[in-house]
Amino acid sequence: MPPRDNTPPVFQRTLLGLAVALAVTAILPPAAHAEPGASSAASARKKYDIGPGTLENALNRFGREAGILLAFPSELVAGLNSAGLRGTYTPQEGLDRLLDGSDLEGFRDTSGKYGLRRVVRPQVTNGETTLPAVRVTAGLAGSDATPGRVNAKRLQRYAANDLEDVFAGQPEVSVGGGHGIAQKIFVRGVEDTLVSVSIDGTVQGNRAFHHAGRLQLEPELISRVEIMPGVVDATAGPGALGGAVRFITKDPEEMLRQGEQAGALVKGEYTSNAEGYKAHTTVFGRLGENWSAMASLTRLDQNDYEDGRGSQVFSTGSVQESSFFKVVGKLTREQTLRLTYDRHDSDGMRNQRPQWVRSSWNPAYPMSSERKTWNAGYTWKSDNPLLDLAANVYQTETHFRQNVIGRWGVYLAEMQSTGFDLRNTSSFSIHRLTYGVDYRKDKVNAGSLANTNEETGKGTVRGFFVQDRIQLADPLHMDIGVRHDRYEVTDDSGNELTASGYSPNIGFSYALTPELVLLAGHSRALRGPGNMDAFKMSVASNAPGLKAEKARSSELGFEFERSRLRFSGKVYDTRIDDAIADPLGNPSRYENVGQLKSRGFLLHAASQWHRLGMAISFHRNLLTLDDEVPNGYAHNGLGISQGNTVTASLDYALNERIDMGWQGRFVRGIDGQSTSIGKIDKPGYGVHDVYARWRPTGSDDYTITLSIRNLFDKDYLDHATTEDFQHIPGYQGVVGSREPGREFRIGLSARF
Repeated sequence: MPPRDNTPPVFQRTLLGLAVALAVTAILPPAAHAEPGASSAASARKKYDIGPGTLENALNRFGREAGILLAFPSELVAGLNSAGLRGTYTPQEGLDRLLDGSDLEGFRDTSGKYGLRRVVRPQVTNGETTLPAVRVTAGLAGSDATPGRVNAKRLQRYAANDLEDVFAGQPEVSVGGGHGIAQKIFVRGVEDTLVSVSIDGTVQGNRAFHHAGRLQLEPELISRVEIMPGVVDATAGPGALGGAVRFITKDPEEMLRQGEQAGALVKGEYTSNAEGYKAHTTVFGRLGENWSAMASLTRLDQNDYEDGRGSQVFSTGSVQESSFFKVVGKLTREQTLRLTYDRHDSDGMRNQRPQWVRSSWNPAYPMSSERKTWNAGYTWKSDNPLLDLAANVYQTETHFRQNVIGRWGVYLAEMQSTGFDLRNTSSFSIHRLTYGVDYRKDKVNAGSLANTNEETGKGTVRGFFVQDRIQLADPLHMDIGVRHDRYEVTDDSGNELTASGYSPNIGFSYALTPELVLLAGHSRALRGPGNMDAFKMSVASNAPGLKAEKARSSELGFEFERSRLRFSGKVYDTRIDDAIADPLGNPSRYENVGQLKSRGFLLHAASQWHRLGMAISFHRNLLTLDDEVPNGYAHNGLGISQGNTVTASLDYALNERIDMGWQGRFVRGIDGQSTSIGKIDKPGYGVHDVYARWRPTGSDDYTITLSIRNLFDKDYLDHATTEDFQHIPGYQGVVGSREPGREFRIGLSARF
């Protein structure tokens, strides 16, 4: 009998209340409108993929691709950078997003031409505030509660400290594990080992320990996160079987205000549950006319936290330190160089298998991890539409150390990935053609202090790709592309494994009306055998004839936006053939275990009314491995089952000084899930977070933030955490850490 869902009453009430709220705001009269009679060009929604660079170059390219006349003086945007634009927008929405945070706004005059002007701030005279006449434009392009995107604004509001905080509002992404070292990312139920994960283009391709997460990143450094589940194009990189997740860090130009030469940001935060503190300092400035730089230091020190029952969750405390440096230089008006160094250290007493709770057979030992990443990026965004060059060279190293006192002592794992990506984009006629090559070399070694190279593995992946974005007609847009990858791996036993093949993709977007866009896409991806996780090399092997994994992903969807209301939805199907894993039992061997299938749908609605923003999403996912529903114990490295998930948020700006908000995540329970060792239950839960911010001066000079995570002190086990098997004889201790109970976070920041 299939698993049975049970819906708690609070889940139903929340759905009903938010649906009513969205419906009410949809029929309320708007406060202001853009000019009536917009032409088809002004209302046409198109897909854009504009990379980061100078704001001037981004705007010029946007004007060409949007088919609009956009004119502005160069001095108005001099010295300003853009984080780029990715997604489907009308011209006004795209302008709003490109100009976000620049103190500029885009407008369309009566003749249909577009221009830029400065945003006039309220003036205070004799204690009275005078509001200038402004033009209000409807639209949700700047919303920070959209599936597939996370921005720095939302992370700051909720004082994000780890990956679970980063993705808390994303319905298609779940993060379990309870504490940082154990956290794993699941995209539509598929574990991040099957997803292409990168930081500023630096691919995180190796794994130290299957009982721990493979990525830790300081949220203070994040500018935005782009989530591309399922269907991906050829530029997403090799091995994106379940999609891609891209972390993009902040640039110094994002920190600097217009006309500012230097500045500093100092933050302090106290967390009540784990009795911890966080200190963060960033200094940034211009180094002459064409160069800028920033340096950040962060320290997070916290004890073991308590769950919703008030019980201590052992071995969850840690000390984490992060250092970050970035230099950006304008070599010419069109050419930019970015140099980045990022280091993240984490130390603490962790369970031997951090993924599970402490027990007699899973005691705590000193464990530390260290990640160091170097990255050099170069862009040449020429006025010539045939030349838009981007190059990225990187190296990332991860060191993982565990001291199993009284047994074998210190055991080390070291991983290194070195690679590059070189691509150019040529725009001509109705085409925007991107083509390039990428390369990555991975090295893994593990062993004792006496010999850190007792176990070794190495591999390479070489690829080339072509992706074309074609405007077939005014309402019809097509993406079509292909990449070819070749994998070569030498495992710890000296066996050589190779695989190669093509990964094509195709997608369409059709503007049925100016408000409604229909979407369809299909992609295929190939990933050859890679390095096994470092801690397992001494006991595991690769099965003879191990085949490459091959994914097929299909999606159908729509996007609808009118005035202050937006709806979107999609249905998807991803199938990964010949998935590679080390199944339970002996011998410990990586083999092709079957077809991993992820199917489901997503619905999203958002509304913006005056100073109130609302959003709600519903995600249903069914993950299977052949005919079995995966679980966190038996299917490590593949995926985990997820109950129906609702994410919702409310954000309200009382005035320029005070804003507040709420977000909720509600997951439906799963009863009677069958596993190879017995049935398990996954109880449902609803978790509420709130925040309030006060900026005494009306700007970011001084900010006081109060956020409360898990407001009602819910005691729960996240569905992305290893399930509770303890009721099955012989499996005492096989369960993941419960999530933190109520936690107050009080933060103070000052900007100079």
